[in-house]
Amino acid sequence: MMPFTVAQVASEREAITSAGGGGRYIAGGTTLIDLMREEVERPSSLVDINRLSLRHIRLERNALVIGALARMAEVAAHPEVRRVHPLIAEALEEGASPQLRNMASIGGNLMQRVRCPYFRMLDAACNKRSPGSGCAAIEGVNGGHAILGTSESCAATHPSDLAVALVALDATMRVRGPQGERRFPIIDLYRLPEDKPHLEHTLRPAELILDVHVPVQPFAVSGRYLKVRDRSSYEFALVSAAAVLDVRNGVVRAARVACGGVGTRPWRMPAVEAALIGQRPTRANFETAAAHATQGARALSGNGYKIALLPRTITRALEMAGEKV
Repeated sequence: MMPFTVAQVASEREAITSAGGGGRYIAGGTTLIDLMREEVERPSSLVDINRLSLRHIRLERNALVIGALARMAEVAAHPEVRRVHPLIAEALEEGASPQLRNMASIGGNLMQRVRCPYFRMLDAACNKRSPGSGCAAIEGVNGGHAILGTSESCAATHPSDLAVALVALDATMRVRGPQGERRFPIIDLYRLPEDKPHLEHTLRPAELILDVHVPVQPFAVSGRYLKVRDRSSYEFALVSAAAVLDVRNGVVRAARVACGGVGTRPWRMPAVEAALIGQRPTRANFETAAAHATQGARALSGNGYKIALLPRTITRALEMAGEKV
């Protein structure tokens, strides 16, 4: 591990000022510290933000508001979260081991970096770690890699289960930095790799995540999260699906579908959603709609199975959501 300094801050202003010189924010540290040990990440300074008052979880008007420093376990267990957005609780409980959920913050979870093995291998080509060096995964071991949103420069999947749920639920994020405060949809946080995969997000220098706002709608109680993986616990998704259905008078009036494990960012499925509107919530109709999910998919040598697995996962997630309406 390379030498670094740590600054503990007590206010948002102090945090933003301290990070202005290139410092990295740290809360639970469940990802960043691992990457620093492996010298994949080499920040010269860390800004410890754990003293900030950003652990709130509350209903506010028509939204569930979750502070960036709330821990995954706290959010998953919170009675209001489980009541109005069970999809969020399910995604969090599927996201890590109990020990990590007790430590990892919501902001940190959304900002975690990819789990591509080549990203962590200092002797392997990786455009995320070393821009311009190439992508070893394109011709290498790529069974867990993305089939959507890829480029010749990168095919790594985004690892967050929570982000998939929040994208499906049209959540927004509030941030503050040297240029003031702004708010935007969480889906806009993540960049596609294109020819600059080292630029993973749209946060500006020293911007601090304050909280996440998730609209509360009656049909959100149908939300379900299905995660397909190599083993049943503490494993990243091969394919995952977040599904929410609004069914009235036996017909789908609205649908929200997003997927993980298949895209270079959390992947919203508007074509699947559109195909569900006006249909009865039957397996046959779910299968027909889910077939739209692979539009634009491009498989590598080892992950072609995801093209078949993705619509099946979505179909089952929709069935699970349909059982709650």
